[in-house]
Amino acid sequence: MPSTGIVKYHVKLKFEVDGLVEKADIIGAIFGQTEGLLGPEMNLNELQKVSKVGRIEVNVETKGSVAKGDALIPMSTDISTAALIAAAIESIDKVGPFQAKFNLVGIDDIRAIKKKVIVDRAKKIVQDWATRTISEGEEMLKDVYDASKPGKLTSFGKAQLACGTGVFDSDWIILVEGRADVINLLRAGFDNSIAIEGARIDETVTKLTEGKKVVAFLDGDRAGDLILKELQGVVKLDKVLRAPNGKEVEECTPLEISEILKEAVAAFGGESAPPQPVQTHQDRRHYRRPEREHRDESPVHVQQVSQPSPVTTNDNPEIVSAVRDVYPQINETLEAVVLDGSMNQLLKVPVSEVIKRLDSAEGAKLLVLDGIVTQRLVDAADKAGIEYIIGHRTAELKKPADVRVRTFGDIGISN
Repeated sequence: MPSTGIVKYHVKLKFEVDGLVEKADIIGAIFGQTEGLLGPEMNLNELQKVSKVGRIEVNVETKGSVAKGDALIPMSTDISTAALIAAAIESIDKVGPFQAKFNLVGIDDIRAIKKKVIVDRAKKIVQDWATRTISEGEEMLKDVYDASKPGKLTSFGKAQLACGTGVFDSDWIILVEGRADVINLLRAGFDNSIAIEGARIDETVTKLTEGKKVVAFLDGDRAGDLILKELQGVVKLDKVLRAPNGKEVEECTPLEISEILKEAVAAFGGESAPPQPVQTHQDRRHYRRPEREHRDESPVHVQQVSQPSPVTTNDNPEIVSAVRDVYPQINETLEAVVLDGSMNQLLKVPVSEVIKRLDSAEGAKLLVLDGIVTQRLVDAADKAGIEYIIGHRTAELKKPADVRVRTFGDIGISN
């Protein structure tokens, strides 16, 4: 088509001819059998001369004695003219000596398609800009989280789905749409999310979520609606949460994420609790890191931000003495030590392995760890017959009466 023409529509047709014909025969029939049918002003030859019709593209395939194919006619006329010409071509009943049939497949509005491409590209440009542009306050938050390493980005399964390291041992999983969503949740202190990466749910996601509480946290747009329908067909969802209307999860601030997920934390909480906003004298919001058990994949060292319990005076002096001896060996190593009733060492393992190794520590009475004492750890220790657990900090516990839980601060070893 001459460069002076602007294509508005693509008229698409398919045809079938009871004989062996070539492209030239099809094009000849289109021009010849529509000539004069609609008047000289709609003659295809004349329309091509004034750049109203472009080069007609034809594809032909032959099978036996039958030729089938399709034709595309670019046009810059109004829609009424395009429709009349399409109807005229449909009236063609012969190509050369052979019977033929032409059918309209559709008329594509090229301008509408271009507009959609432009809008989609503009949205992508804005998203890229928003991702790169972080306010000063958010940059400060990012620095704090990077320094304290609240979680790490990794991948899972054959499909290498992006996820936080916490998905492997957390009691609840957050399903998000993409890798950027996982990264944003890590910034907000949630390391138990995994990206489903598309509307088709990988089977490894269903295996990972077995036996866990599952929260879907999706974009607040039409795509999020479609993905939710797909998810509900393959995964049992305990809670569905959405980003604000028209907003994506990767665009949410840490404060927005914490606010949206607070219901899930309250219901399933524990080790993947969100950061808590606190007020400064300038009324700016900052975050404390979530309290959670140390893991060897994502070492976390935290200072004691809550007031330690008063030093306990009725603890067994032998226990206190043993803890004082063990403390320098494990402090800041992310390791745990198990001792028997005579204060002999039975086991020394990474904190992340201590729960599954307790069953092999026969006669265990004392557990000392460089980490946070969680309810899951207390339950496992109680089952193994352990009487004392000492760690840096404790989560909110409903501990059995047979297990005594202390912090190093409680027995005067550290502040």
